[in-house]
Amino acid sequence: MSHTCATFEELEAKVRAAQKNGIDLSMEEDLSIAIMNLVSLEEHFFFTGAKTGKPEYYDLLGEVREMRKELLGRMIKETEGETWCISKHLLAASMRMLEVGTKLQSEGKKEEAEKTFKMAHKAHSLFFALRLKLITVPESVKAATTGAAESGPMSVSDIMGKLVDCCKE
Repeated sequence: MSHTCATFEELEAKVRAAQKNGIDLSMEEDLSIAIMNLVSLEEHFFFTGAKTGKPEYYDLLGEVREMRKELLGRMIKETEGETWCISKHLLAASMRMLEVGTKLQSEGKKEEAEKTFKMAHKAHSLFFALRLKLITVPESVKAATTGAAESGPMSVSDIMGKLVDCCKE
């Protein structure tokens, strides 16, 4: 069963219906970025614990993980298969690509940075497409690996870019 709609108008109607049911996309975008940072903190506490041999960093990792689980649980309530983990990893990948793009940008590698930023945005958009059930998990995997998941002439990234705008309050 596919959740992909044939047109942008149908997708927009689906998102507007979600907003009427209490989903604040501006707040959700902020929440997704908070989750991305918590995943990064988990990684940093792990590596710091491993490098220093101090187990207290693993304790902090556990505390941060609990926060991340609670916040992700606010966004991903019903899961099918491994949707929870897929969602977490889409956000984590987006955050890491954003960091790599920023480093490339600072090194003057603007073309490579822009390409990396586009991939980061695509992963973030795929998260929201799953979150809002605009596409199914198999479609998100196909989109991530082939660049597919088109709805008419617009990609998932195009659609989410138009619908999720953190600056609209």
